Amino acid sequence: MTAPFLTVSDLTVAYGDNVIMKDVSFTINQGDVFIIMGASGCGKSTLLSVLTGLKPPAKGDVVFDGLPFWGKGATDTNRRTSMRKAGILYQSGALWTSMTLAENIALPLSQYTALTPAEIQDLVALKLDLVGLAGFQDFYPSEISGGMKKRAGLARALALDPQIVFFDEPSAGLDPISSKNLDDLILQIKENLNTTIVMVTHELPSLLSVGTNSIYLDVDTKTLIARGNPAELLKNPPNDKVRRFLTRGEK
Repeated sequence: MTAPFLTVSDLTVAYGDNVIMKDVSFTINQGDVFIIMGASGCGKSTLLSVLTGLKPPAKGDVVFDGLPFWGKGATDTNRRTSMRKAGILYQSGALWTSMTLAENIALPLSQYTALTPAEIQDLVALKLDLVGLAGFQDFYPSEISGGMKKRAGLARALALDPQIVFFDEPSAGLDPISSKNLDDLILQIKENLNTTIVMVTHELPSLLSVGTNSIYLDVDTKTLIARGNPAELLKNPPNDKVRRFLTRGEK
């Protein structure tokens, strides 16, 4: 039986008086490929900011692998401890342009471990090989394609062997073949490393092919109106908004 890894309870997120979402509750289980979906403006990326410790909620609790993360009992120490178990891949890859790929991946290893330079070099080579970029350690981000930048960003996200990896629109800006290759890589990492995946995306092929669980955030009611396996939601949509989103409005 899978165990809860991240639990969100009665979450409200706002910018001042502007409420982005309210009364949102869900659980991400260990080993999930969990999809956060919804129309533009519903707060998907904002929710990701809450889950990664970048933005506090206006109300509600988040428990991260048993530790209070936001809400009752939460502390900065808890958040730092929890985020050491997490990796993040941003839309652009967010690589340091003045550093080689090897230097980008080595940065968290040099900051947060006591590994020797030789050990870090070996781990960097391993992570690049894991994402299909063996031999590219001396390349700069400007010298590789968009899809390769995403893979390099993923290698850096995996540098500290996280238990959970957050993806913000991983397929954004990629052609269909590169997007499919990235989806395959995400599934490979989940299976080989037993990593929990949380992904913000509106790309139907991605969310239907890789997702094991999901929530749908509604931009009008500003809350969660569906949850479950995306493929099952497509077969049995709980409401017309979810049906139109998952079929791109087809009759």
